[in-house]
Amino acid sequence: MSTLQRFYTTLLSLIGLLLLVAVSLIGCGGGSVSVTDTTLQLSPAWTWSLPADFPTPKVPADNPMSEAKVELGRFLFYDRRLSGNGSMSCASCHHQDKAFTDGQAFPRGITGEMHPRSAQHLGNAAFNATLTWANPSLVTLERQMETPLFGESPVEMGVNDSNKADVLGRIQADAVYTERFAAAFPGETDPLNWGNIVKAISAFQRALITANSRYDQWLQGKATLSAAEMRGKDLFFGEKAECFHCHGSFNFNDQITHASIRFVETPFHNTGLYNIGGTGAFPEPNTGLFEFTGRAADMGLFRAPSLRNVEVTGPYMHDGSVATLEDVLDFYAAGGRNITTGPYAGDGRAHPNKSDLITLIDLNAQERADIVAFLKTLTDHEFLTNPRFSNPFTAP
Repeated sequence: MSTLQRFYTTLLSLIGLLLLVAVSLIGCGGGSVSVTDTTLQLSPAWTWSLPADFPTPKVPADNPMSEAKVELGRFLFYDRRLSGNGSMSCASCHHQDKAFTDGQAFPRGITGEMHPRSAQHLGNAAFNATLTWANPSLVTLERQMETPLFGESPVEMGVNDSNKADVLGRIQADAVYTERFAAAFPGETDPLNWGNIVKAISAFQRALITANSRYDQWLQGKATLSAAEMRGKDLFFGEKAECFHCHGSFNFNDQITHASIRFVETPFHNTGLYNIGGTGAFPEPNTGLFEFTGRAADMGLFRAPSLRNVEVTGPYMHDGSVATLEDVLDFYAAGGRNITTGPYAGDGRAHPNKSDLITLIDLNAQERADIVAFLKTLTDHEFLTNPRFSNPFTAP
């Protein structure tokens, strides 16, 4: 057989595969749901769609991006069958309309156990130098994904040694997933495995780029900001409010990584949120970087999250203890929080580890309102509704 004949034979086989998958997708579902997306395309090379001021995300060499892999990851992200008892998916704690947070102070896992920290938003997670609130060792989405899947304290999705084979079997029993894994990981003899599940979901998370807020459009000359929003912007990036010290990058945080960066900084900050009994303690188990280092100086140090889409990601702080953006402004203007009653009573403003950047700021009511108005220009409504990131399953 000539090279040309082999090419056409392969092409016809692929077309037949696509037709088979399109038919199979009609009956596919995540638990008691049905699939609305009924097409599977050949996987072209991945193309990032980024504004001029965004760098290219860093992608692990062993998990290159592709359309097929991202789409597979989207299905897995929303599939409840991937949890120990089939009751929840990644999306249970990461809702698209809330920038992939859940609007709760503390999410719950499949056993009902409450997680001690708020679910972080996933927009632009590809650019985060470390993941989660205070773990300096989690530096890739692939490593982080193992925590909600297999973690035991707290239990999130509840996959463990006793049910791991059964959970994988649910996915393997779905013919559509068999085809999707083959397309996403071509050339592998047995592509449907836990390692590739982690890789596919990580690829989907890496694709969650949010870069089209009204502020981004203003930077590109495509939108205008109101007088209040402009005043808030000037305060945000100025030395009076000093927000930019921790939130001044293109991603509005201060831990950034990307494909061309040479030196990655990973600062963590104590903002004076707690100081229990004046001892410097934070509520267990949320002691910040101290959990991993055991160093007293690291008590209460957490990663500054990106402020993109911050309008829809409340409640705020690592434990959801600050309800609104207005409350956040009041907290920072006061130089920390003084809790006068209850088990957490103590003056966080006097915490010995508090960042030098957190000081009393003289902001009047109008200035605080202006900053909040500016923060709301960081909402990317296209991201919150983009069908490429949406649930591919639909309720009966």
